[in-house]
Amino acid sequence: MRYCGRDFTPSEIERIRQLLTVPQMNRARLSRQVCAELGWRRDNGGLKDMSCRVALLRMQADGLITLPPPRNPKPVAYRSYPHIEQAVLQPAIIPTIDLATLNVDPVLTKADSMLWNGYIERHHYLGHQLMPGAQLRYFVRAAGHIVAALGFGASAWKVKPRDQVIGWTVDQRQRNLHLIVNNARFLILPWIHRKNLASRILALVSRRLPEDWQVRYAYRPVLLETFVEQQRFTGTCYKAANWQYLGDTQGRGKLDILHRNAQPIKSIWIYPLTRHFQRQLCSG
Repeated sequence: MRYCGRDFTPSEIERIRQLLTVPQMNRARLSRQVCAELGWRRDNGGLKDMSCRVALLRMQADGLITLPPPRNPKPVAYRSYPHIEQAVLQPAIIPTIDLATLNVDPVLTKADSMLWNGYIERHHYLGHQLMPGAQLRYFVRAAGHIVAALGFGASAWKVKPRDQVIGWTVDQRQRNLHLIVNNARFLILPWIHRKNLASRILALVSRRLPEDWQVRYAYRPVLLETFVEQQRFTGTCYKAANWQYLGDTQGRGKLDILHRNAQPIKSIWIYPLTRHFQRQLCSG
């Protein structure tokens, strides 16, 4: 049986059933134990426990196992703190933006993480949502003032225009999908107005991200992707930053198994991080 890009043998599924009989076995502990015993690890040696949790849920949906009830049925996506809510409000004096002073800084500390979440929750139209798996978040500052926030995470599983450009097979996609990174959030603070700011930020972050990803996850992505909701945006800044427009989505969300096409139509954009990204994504 194949789940989340990994083949599970009958004996491995039986071992998972045995682990479920261990007293006080919860879902988090189970996913870590399964990864450790089966050697399911990322390139940097870390356990792929988030992928494992998804695989376990799909095994349960297929009737192969029965998981213990979740300890937190509804994980908290965003927690409000008074000092954060105050910090993300529009300042009394709006700074003048000089593009030459822009710095792209990864979010590394808990304090910056809470602040990033606060800006996204209050000022991004999608709000803050948990991003499982490999991810990087950034602040963009001009002369020390925060002007923008970006988030990058796991790519979409299947996108027809993107997959046609790459030219990969199903097996190649399962093997190399982690080499594509999705720009899940891009927020310029609503009181900041500066011509060419957005495209300049995209250019700076695209140059920095591969090395940051290498440091954190021990591999370099080869392609960036993003999805721009057409009713709200035209994607002008991505075009100005030399991203490639590939076409539009069909309005299907990740869980739309009934083909209702109830989601907003989004334009699909990619940015190659290497010249031979197709060859690398189709490699063995």
